[in-house]
Amino acid sequence: MVKIATMRDVAVRAGVSVTTVSRVLNGTGYVKTGTRRAVEAAIADLGYLPSGSARGLVTRRTGMLGLCLPDTGPVADLRAPVRVGQRVEVVPDHDSAGTVSWGGLYFGEVVRGAEYAAWQAGFAITVAVARPPESDARIRELAGRVDGLIVVAGTQSDGLLDHLAHRVPVVLVAGPRPAGGFDHVGVDNARGVQALVDHLHRAHGIRDIRYVAGRPDTPDDTERFAGFRAALRRAGLPVPGAPALRGDFCRPTARRLARELIAAHRAGDGPLPGALVCANDETALGFLDVFTAEGYDVPGDIALTGFDGVDAGRTCSPRLTTVEQPMADLGRLAVDVLRACLADPRLPRQERVAPVRVLLRDSCGPH
Repeated sequence: MVKIATMRDVAVRAGVSVTTVSRVLNGTGYVKTGTRRAVEAAIADLGYLPSGSARGLVTRRTGMLGLCLPDTGPVADLRAPVRVGQRVEVVPDHDSAGTVSWGGLYFGEVVRGAEYAAWQAGFAITVAVARPPESDARIRELAGRVDGLIVVAGTQSDGLLDHLAHRVPVVLVAGPRPAGGFDHVGVDNARGVQALVDHLHRAHGIRDIRYVAGRPDTPDDTERFAGFRAALRRAGLPVPGAPALRGDFCRPTARRLARELIAAHRAGDGPLPGALVCANDETALGFLDVFTAEGYDVPGDIALTGFDGVDAGRTCSPRLTTVEQPMADLGRLAVDVLRACLADPRLPRQERVAPVRVLLRDSCGPH
């Protein structure tokens, strides 16, 4: 049986005290360069790994932050057996747009920013997806194993989050600022869409502007549609009570909606709208796939815009006009807020709002 090295073994090998080894591991206190190198060499020679549980007994910290994401889409393709082997298939790909899930690009950036900020601060990130029917149990378990929790708005009920906040600090990301006692990081969704619609109306003279919504349980989408309605009202245009179309933020669903819109138009059910303001970039890209394949000119026949600022919008043709939000910065800000809460639990609740930018590109016309 292999003997597991202890901190005392490291101290003996390096010829120092256990306290000095602890200072080197935790990065606290002053340790001479030569002594630090001796300790690091002993750690490497012995293959020593610090015990997180033992450290937690002393510091009452785990060194972990939790990040809870909503269910980002269907997993049917993941339930099939995993294939192994060396066979290479050559097959035609008739659907080059792919089936990216609605949160794949956005949440990937949030996680990337949070992980980087956590790494800089000496923390690690544990990610959990709130996938029904066990989402409540999973997030409760996660909260019991971390020092703080980052939760994407709309993922869990306010009641559950309030319960968890008695155990660890909770920071909500995205959506409007919550009325309850939670710290919050987000962007100004409403003003971003207002500025976009103002441009479509004032610069391009488009009057028939319609909104393509995402999932109805998404706080960000609710804010964006509110901004859409406010802009129409300010412009003196008809204000709809509900979105013209509703998708789920994913590209395949948007392609289906686009085909239905074109079919209705060709059947004589009125002209195409002058512009579609889509709840996110993936939705806009799905519409662009179909419009292009069916021979429609964007923006000549219909203008198209998105929200998020994903890289795919820079490289499609035409390039996608969008409201860019700093997705990675949301993750970084959430970690910063958690660190402040951990350093001083008495701090008042914080609200951090990251700026958005309207990026004018080819899909809405010359600018």
